[in-house]
Amino acid sequence: MRFSVALMVATLAFLAPSGAAAQDRDVRFEITAVGDTTVTFRAGRLTWVVRSPRAIVVDPRRRDELVARLKVLSVSSDGAATAVVTGQRGRITTEHFVIAQEPPTRWYKNLGLWVGATLGIVAGFSLGRL
Repeated sequence: MRFSVALMVATLAFLAPSGAAAQDRDVRFEITAVGDTTVTFRAGRLTWVVRSPRAIVVDPRRRDELVARLKVLSVSSDGAATAVVTGQRGRITTEHFVIAQEPPTRWYKNLGLWVGATLGIVAGFSLGRL
């Protein structure tokens, strides 16, 4: 009986939603150069920008109105990111900003998970010895 309850709780934990929209992390970058079909911006040490599922160009003077959609191609060693324009609603200038969404981290890269699992195993063995 206890095993079936534990199995059901474990199954529900894996089926729970992975994250809420309020936990999305969008980061704003300054555009340094605009080409014909490319945009260059400063990403610094944030190499995850290449894996970003969403990158857009917004106009801050118009309440972050969407100007264009981007696909980030690369981030150089000096922190300059190059992106190609995939959809455009207006002319892109250096007064606009790029907003990229940080991709979620994998569950197995979460330090809290491993600390909790280790503490749980230690507590389980300690209680089992009693």
